[in-house]
Amino acid sequence: MGLIQRAAEVLHIHKDRQAASSSAATVFDPKKVTVIFVLGGPGVGKGTQCANLVRDYGFVHLSAGDLLRAEQNREGSEYGELIRNYIREGQIVPMEVTIKLLENAIREALANPKPDAGAGWSDGQGRFLIDGFPRKMDQALKFDESVCPSAFVLFFKCSEEVMLQRLLERGKTSGREDDNVESIKKRFRTFEETSMPVVEMYREKGKTVELDAEKTIPEVYVDVKKAMDAKFAGTGVEPKTETTA
Repeated sequence: MGLIQRAAEVLHIHKDRQAASSSAATVFDPKKVTVIFVLGGPGVGKGTQCANLVRDYGFVHLSAGDLLRAEQNREGSEYGELIRNYIREGQIVPMEVTIKLLENAIREALANPKPDAGAGWSDGQGRFLIDGFPRKMDQALKFDESVCPSAFVLFFKCSEEVMLQRLLERGKTSGREDDNVESIKKRFRTFEETSMPVVEMYREKGKTVELDAEKTIPEVYVDVKKAMDAKFAGTGVEPKTETTA
C-alpha cells in the first residue's frame, strides 16, 4: 500500500470522498464561512500576524503544519512516522491527510465557538486563517472545490537570507526537527517550486494581497490591517476591538 493510500485509510477518507463526489456542494457554505489562505516562505512571520488577526478580528488560526505535527505525535496514530519523515525532508505531506485535518478542525471550531469570538460566529458562521496551506496547486484546487472556496490569499514576501536568520534563531528554542540549515534550505526550494505557482494562480484571479514581511512586526501588521479592512469593507468582517500595531 502506498503512503498516500495508507494515510487516507487511517483517516477514513475514502468514505468521505465518495460521499463528497456525489454532490457538487462544498462541505462549508462560503456565504457563512470565510477562509483566508496565509502563504509565505518558512520564517516569514505568518504565525505572528495571524495571532494579531485572531485577537482583533475574531478569526480562528489553523496552521497546517501544527495540525500535522500534532497528528504525528498523537498516541495511536498509525502514520505519525510517515508525517515525521515528510516534514524532516522538507517535503509536502500527502494532500488527503492535510485537507482532512483542516476540515475536521474547521468543523470543530464551528461547533464550539469561543465565548469571545464576536458576532461573526453566530448561526453557523465562522472566520478562518489557514496558515501554510495550500502548498501545492492540487491542494488549492481540491480545498476550494470540496471544502470551502477561499476568499483570498495573504502572501508575505521576504528574502531567503532574512528567513534563514529568523529560523535559525527560532531553532534555538523551538525544538522543531526542521529548524536546521539543511532542512530549511530544502523547505525554501520546496516553497519556490511548488507553492509559488499557487500564489501566481490566485494573483491572476485577483485574489492575492502581497505584503512586505521584511518590515518590523508592527509595520507589517499596519499593512495587514489596511488590506483586511479594504477587502472586507461593507461585509460585516470588522475589528472586534480597537486595534494597535
